[in-house]
Amino acid sequence: MDIRKIKKLIDMIGESDVAEIEIHEGEESVRISRLSALVPPAPVYAAPPAAAPLAQAGLAPAAEPAARKGEADPLTGHIVRSPMVGTFYRSPTPGAKVFVELGQRVEAGDTLCIIEAMKILNQIEADKAGKVTKILVENAQPVEYNQPLFVIE
Repeated sequence: MDIRKIKKLIDMIGESDVAEIEIHEGEESVRISRLSALVPPAPVYAAPPAAAPLAQAGLAPAAEPAARKGEADPLTGHIVRSPMVGTFYRSPTPGAKVFVELGQRVEAGDTLCIIEAMKILNQIEADKAGKVTKILVENAQPVEYNQPLFVIE
């Protein structure tokens, strides 16, 4: 496939809402995806220091509404956060067994949930071994970038 065609495809994807495209020409194929830049490798899922700028801007961090609903303790332990905006799913298909239960021990690399973004299912993996002490999002609920999903201790 001609490199000029590939560059043109990259430009077209950058200007559109399309997240991924795969083209086949004979035995050659090319796949261009915007999502690889949105999904960092598993070790990056650790809680980044983004809460301080939110507090300075007068916005409440995502964990505060839960604290106001009766939880007296702030989130402690290792927080697994959403790497993207999308819809949170605890199981691979409706009615299937969930990936993790509350209190379950997980190892680094175990799938915790799926976040669907633009019709693409992205597996979110544990980046630390431990016990799942909190599941902070309900199944099939929308999540924001950097929103806490799980607490692992």
